[in-house]
Amino acid sequence: MKKSNLKTAVLSLVVMVFGLAFSNAQPKGDKSKKPPTYSELLKDLDKNEDGKLSEEELKGPLKNDFAKIDTNEDGFLSKEEFEEAPKPKARERKKNK
Repeated sequence: MKKSNLKTAVLSLVVMVFGLAFSNAQPKGDKSKKPPTYSELLKDLDKNEDGKLSEEELKGPLKNDFAKIDTNEDGFLSKEEFEEAPKPKARERKKNK
Protein backbone atom coordinates (compact mmCIF):
# COMPACT_ATOMS: atom_id res chain seq x y z
CA MET A 1 0.00 0.00 0.00
CA LYS A 2 2.79 2.43 0.90
CA LYS A 3 4.60 1.64 -2.38
CA SER A 4 1.45 2.44 -4.37
CA ASN A 5 1.00 5.77 -2.58
CA LEU A 6 4.64 6.67 -3.20
CA LYS A 7 4.32 5.92 -6.93
CA THR A 8 1.13 7.97 -7.15
CA ALA A 9 2.78 10.90 -5.35
CA VAL A 10 5.86 10.81 -7.60
CA LEU A 11 3.73 10.57 -10.74
CA SER A 12 1.57 13.48 -9.59
CA LEU A 13 4.65 15.57 -8.90
CA VAL A 14 6.11 14.85 -12.35
CA VAL A 15 2.82 15.76 -14.04
CA MET A 16 2.64 19.03 -12.07
CA VAL A 17 6.23 20.00 -12.93
CA PHE A 18 5.71 19.37 -16.66
CA GLY A 19 2.37 21.18 -16.54
CA LEU A 20 3.96 24.25 -15.00
CA ALA A 21 6.85 24.19 -17.45
CA PHE A 22 4.57 24.04 -20.48
CA SER A 23 2.12 26.62 -19.16
CA ASN A 24 4.92 29.16 -18.65
CA ALA A 25 6.56 28.56 -22.03
CA GLN A 26 6.39 31.46 -24.48
CA PRO A 27 4.23 30.94 -27.54
CA LYS A 28 5.93 30.85 -30.92
CA GLY A 29 3.37 33.09 -32.59
CA ASP A 30 3.74 36.61 -34.00
CA LYS A 31 5.23 37.81 -30.74
CA SER A 32 8.57 36.18 -31.53
CA LYS A 33 8.75 37.56 -35.08
CA LYS A 34 11.21 40.26 -36.06
CA PRO A 35 9.90 43.56 -37.43
CA PRO A 36 9.53 43.56 -41.23
CA THR A 37 12.24 44.96 -43.46
CA TYR A 38 11.58 47.75 -45.95
CA SER A 39 11.66 45.22 -48.79
CA GLU A 40 9.06 43.07 -47.04
CA LEU A 41 6.85 46.11 -46.51
CA LEU A 42 7.09 47.02 -50.18
CA LYS A 43 6.16 43.49 -51.16
CA ASP A 44 3.18 43.37 -48.77
CA LEU A 45 1.86 46.94 -48.77
CA ASP A 46 2.77 48.60 -52.09
CA LYS A 47 -0.67 48.13 -53.61
CA ASN A 48 -0.06 50.14 -56.78
CA GLU A 49 3.42 48.59 -57.21
CA ASP A 50 5.15 51.90 -57.81
CA GLY A 51 8.08 50.97 -55.55
CA LYS A 52 7.06 53.59 -52.97
CA LEU A 53 5.10 53.51 -49.72
CA SER A 54 2.49 56.25 -49.38
CA GLU A 55 0.50 57.00 -46.23
CA GLU A 56 -2.62 55.45 -47.78
CA GLU A 57 -0.80 52.12 -48.27
CA LEU A 58 0.48 51.91 -44.70
CA LYS A 59 -1.14 50.75 -41.47
CA GLY A 60 -0.39 50.71 -37.77
CA PRO A 61 2.43 52.77 -36.23
CA LEU A 62 3.93 53.68 -39.62
CA LYS A 63 0.64 55.21 -40.75
CA ASN A 64 0.00 56.87 -37.38
CA ASP A 65 3.44 58.53 -37.35
CA PHE A 66 3.76 59.07 -41.10
CA ALA A 67 4.30 62.84 -40.84
CA LYS A 68 7.16 62.33 -38.36
CA ILE A 69 8.81 59.57 -40.40
CA ASP A 70 8.49 61.27 -43.83
CA THR A 71 11.30 63.71 -43.03
CA ASN A 72 11.69 65.04 -46.59
CA GLU A 73 7.90 65.57 -46.79
CA ASP A 74 7.56 64.07 -50.28
CA GLY A 75 4.51 61.98 -49.32
CA PHE A 76 6.38 58.66 -49.44
CA LEU A 77 8.59 56.66 -47.11
CA SER A 78 12.02 55.89 -48.48
CA LYS A 79 14.17 53.06 -47.25
CA GLU A 80 16.38 55.57 -45.42
CA GLU A 81 13.41 57.23 -43.70
CA PHE A 82 12.04 53.83 -42.70
CA GLU A 83 15.39 52.74 -41.22
CA GLU A 84 15.74 56.01 -39.29
CA ALA A 85 12.18 55.85 -37.93
CA PRO A 86 11.80 55.31 -34.19
CA LYS A 87 10.93 51.71 -33.45
CA PRO A 88 7.71 51.04 -31.50
CA LYS A 89 8.30 49.94 -27.95
CA ALA A 90 7.49 46.35 -27.08
CA ARG A 91 4.47 45.83 -24.89
CA GLU A 92 5.08 44.73 -21.33
CA ARG A 93 4.23 41.14 -20.68
CA LYS A 94 1.78 40.36 -17.94
CA LYS A 95 3.39 38.51 -15.07
CA ASN A 96 1.59 35.50 -13.68
CA LYS A 97 1.10 35.63 -9.96
